[in-house]
Amino acid sequence: MNLYDHLKSYIDYLRIERQVAKNTIESYQRDIERYLKFLQSEAILQPVQNSAEKSDKITQSDIEAFLETLHQLHLSSTSISRNLSAVRSFHRFLLGESVMDIDPTSNITVPKPWMKLPEVLDVLDVENLISQPDLGTEKGLRDRAILEFMYATGVRVSELVELKRADIIWTDEFVRVLGKGNKIRYIPVGQSALKWIKEYELNVRVRLAALDLSGDRVFLNRFGKRLSRQSVWKILKEYAALAGIQKFVSPHSLRHSFATHLLEGGADLRAVQEMLGHADIITTQIYTHLDRSMLKEVINTFHPLESGKIWKNISHDE
Repeated sequence: MNLYDHLKSYIDYLRIERQVAKNTIESYQRDIERYLKFLQSEAILQPVQNSAEKSDKITQSDIEAFLETLHQLHLSSTSISRNLSAVRSFHRFLLGESVMDIDPTSNITVPKPWMKLPEVLDVLDVENLISQPDLGTEKGLRDRAILEFMYATGVRVSELVELKRADIIWTDEFVRVLGKGNKIRYIPVGQSALKWIKEYELNVRVRLAALDLSGDRVFLNRFGKRLSRQSVWKILKEYAALAGIQKFVSPHSLRHSFATHLLEGGADLRAVQEMLGHADIITTQIYTHLDRSMLKEVINTFHPLESGKIWKNISHDE
């Protein structure tokens, strides 16, 4: 079998065993086919009809060259990351099927100069944004609950609009989210966000839901139907303008800010990956653009040489 045959097996594995979403499967198949064509163009693999190819000839350098080619084609850093995720997943499959003895992708990341840092709001901007809704109106109460919830959980806008009342686990302060590929994850929700959702439910949603058009979804429009993603975009743009925020603000801005503020506060990268619902930690690593001055302060405060602990101990011993 050549790698194109194994690609067919891999796609079947994603579809049948992993039950991955159709769009994701199609993207992965396109990315891996492009990768295999690159290997053939570089004479690393023989043409498809040749079944005697040696898959273990593929090295880390070959994959780095593939990524460089994508970069030269002016693909975005996000697209390059997705290509790498697809190729990495394929190689892990080949390793598991004993087609290959090594995984040449194991130590590869997308080069940092290619990574476009997401637009992130600082804490004061987020506080200012969240405080903009007029709490004397039904719309304002709903919007405050939306903003609080998005920043508290880092959910995607598609996940927000599909959130159902049964997904909120009030006693444990968790929310159940149905993410990409129909994968369920559980995210802690702070008391502040839960407080505003409760205010919205008691004072606004109960009236809107009486129209029986909600499908049990939490956030509704004025007609009692599911809020659209476009409406959430408009909400963010409206309050960003009121707050005088000059940066481009979208629903993803709060997701980016959620992840960045957690990592800057010392959160574990794997924990943030789990809460964001990223399949590959490479996607999460884009958020690790921590302030260098903060990192320097960590060294000055905690490293024994910089904090003086070692010299104090030496002086004491003498």
